[in-house]
Amino acid sequence: MDLEIGSLSDFFAVFSWTLDSTKLFWFRGHSRSDYRLAPTALRYEEDEKRDKALSLVADMRRFVEMKLDRPPAADDHLGWMQVAQHYGLPTRLLDWTQNAAVALFFACCKDEDADGLVVILNPIELNQGVDPRSPRIFNSQRDVHIIEPYFTLDGRIRRNGKKTIAINPTWNTDRIAMQQGAFTLHGSRKFELDRSQASSLLYVPILSEHKESLLNELQRVGIGEMFIFPEPEHVCAHLRRTAKL
Repeated sequence: MDLEIGSLSDFFAVFSWTLDSTKLFWFRGHSRSDYRLAPTALRYEEDEKRDKALSLVADMRRFVEMKLDRPPAADDHLGWMQVAQHYGLPTRLLDWTQNAAVALFFACCKDEDADGLVVILNPIELNQGVDPRSPRIFNSQRDVHIIEPYFTLDGRIRRNGKKTIAINPTWNTDRIAMQQGAFTLHGSRKFELDRSQASSLLYVPILSEHKESLLNELQRVGIGEMFIFPEPEHVCAHLRRTAKL
């Protein structure tokens, strides 16, 4: 895409130029334009490391269940995978947001010397290849027969393996609510999401020289660290940064 995003008005103008207002879109912000659309557990080069990363969710459950105020149910495999994702374990989930401004924040908030990227996805189009009769975003109650097989997959690529799908969260937290979060769940056919799976993918470049001014504009409309991350340590970090201390 041959454009330069220098302001919020430039950013939101992209949608009126390119997106169908009758369709649903998700957004993801990358602070570096060379980041891949692959979840953390599936970015390792070796099969063994991918397998090891995926096995950590089961280990985590043994240690943290009693420490959570609202743990997922024992049979809520997607909920437990979200807990792991939330606390930094590698999983086969990739985070998205329904709020374009939140994605822009993530594209600008780190790596100030590198160009960033906002990626746009039509999640219903992505899922159409899995259930063409009723295209929709999958959830763990209605679509358990579609989602459950993903939790037994290993870290190997299979030629006829499971496709990447778009799913709604099941274990809701303040952070997911504030970020209007959603997920793609990556299967075993291809780890990285690309246009061969989702032709709707659109990439909006965010040049490094505009990151600071875009963050300032986002702050003025209420999109900052304290909004994105409601935990106390992020509130404190936001206050220090605002006070320039």
